[in-house]
Amino acid sequence: MRIGALSERSGLSRDAIRFYERIGLVESHRSPNGYRDFPEEAVPWLDYVRTAQRLGFTLAEIGRHGEELRGAPDTAAALSALFAERITAVDAKIAELTALRAELAARADTGCPLEPDRVGRPGFKRQ
Repeated sequence: MRIGALSERSGLSRDAIRFYERIGLVESHRSPNGYRDFPEEAVPWLDYVRTAQRLGFTLAEIGRHGEELRGAPDTAAALSALFAERITAVDAKIAELTALRAELAARADTGCPLEPDRVGRPGFKRQ
């Protein structure tokens, strides 16, 4: 199918599809007249790419995981393992953001919030 049809069926712009092609996420074959010809499988693959992006995967990860998934004997189990890894990363980010929030809260209204050795030290008085 040509890029216009793929754009219409996938909901992606032609520019996005060209970008994905340039970085290797989707492949096309050139017809003798120079038009890009994409396989039917490009539509569900691009749906997968968009879903994976919404779930926080980078385009590099999607490309890497796509290769792994194509060779996996059980794609559902392979996807579940990827999601478990992503959950671990999200939990770590939540912990990091929670610690950042706590530090910001401790520094708020201290009179000099950017002095690193004053916040939380004995004898430090809030102003």
